[in-house]
Amino acid sequence: MLRIDDVSVRYGAEVALDGVSLEVPDGQVLAVLGPSGCGKSTLLRAVAGLEPLAGGRIFADGVDLRRTPTHRRGFALMFQDGQLFASKSVAGNIGYPLRLRRRAKATVAARVEELLDLVGLGGYGARRPETLSGGERQRVALARALAVEPRLLLLDEPLSALDAALRERLAVDLRRIITASGTTALMVTHDHEEAFALADRMALMRAGRVVQVGEPAQVWAHPVDVETALFLGYDRVVDGAATQVVLQAAGLAGAGAVALRRSALEVSPDGPLEGVVRASRAAPEVVRLVVETPALGEVSAVASTTEVAPGPGQRVRMRVIADRLAVVGDAATAGQVP
Repeated sequence: MLRIDDVSVRYGAEVALDGVSLEVPDGQVLAVLGPSGCGKSTLLRAVAGLEPLAGGRIFADGVDLRRTPTHRRGFALMFQDGQLFASKSVAGNIGYPLRLRRRAKATVAARVEELLDLVGLGGYGARRPETLSGGERQRVALARALAVEPRLLLLDEPLSALDAALRERLAVDLRRIITASGTTALMVTHDHEEAFALADRMALMRAGRVVQVGEPAQVWAHPVDVETALFLGYDRVVDGAATQVVLQAAGLAGAGAVALRRSALEVSPDGPLEGVVRASRAAPEVVRLVVETPALGEVSAVASTTEVAPGPGQRVRMRVIADRLAVVGDAATAGQVP
């Protein structure tokens, strides 16, 4: 539905986007993920028609959009803070874009009720935005964005203003709502968990360029480079002889670099790795350790909360859990690497 072809955006001498190419198939959600300043929000604005292109083309349903103004593209933009009208009710907010298009009152009312049910807010039409929780306001903002059945929904950090627990719950709901409505969506976020929860595919950006594209599970299992692995939340990356130590301990074969999650090493009496505990801290579900090992140096590890946790200075044995590792730089499996 959407094709971004070698797009560049410049602010004077500064290159904000550098030859970005992406596709979003009809009915899918693509999450563009990256740290602040990587160009992801500029890309969203360029797709919306709010940023002039220095090069490249953007197509929707095969049509070049370069001469199509923002208001004629048929896209809807949802911001991170919702930007609801405080003077209007929930129903008034959702129905606003329909009234702008001079839809009949009965049509607007029916569509508003349909959307309220879709986002799980049936019966909330008369409420005012200030009486809603943060998650409820974002649901109203989503309903308003979906009101005119946009060709493309553009989501700008839709959950970043919420606390962690609410963000996790609402991400699942947003995915359900977008899927149920059959909407094609392009989302930008710096939160990899948000991207994993919402997207069919994800694109990682760095310094104005796309560095990796693939399904979330592919990208997670095979980050294209060390910087990508660390951005995704892996604790550290080992290479050289240390790679073989880790892979052999996990019962795997391979070469190159390997990324470790903080829980990849687990205390186990018959584990193949040995080390000395340097620090120990209780967490809700595990005890988190820092362990000094001869082969890997200082690494993170976990111990069960059901047993007496090892303290600093104690020697421990550890096993390596294979599904908490990632092979780094395997471009053949990782998806598209420009």
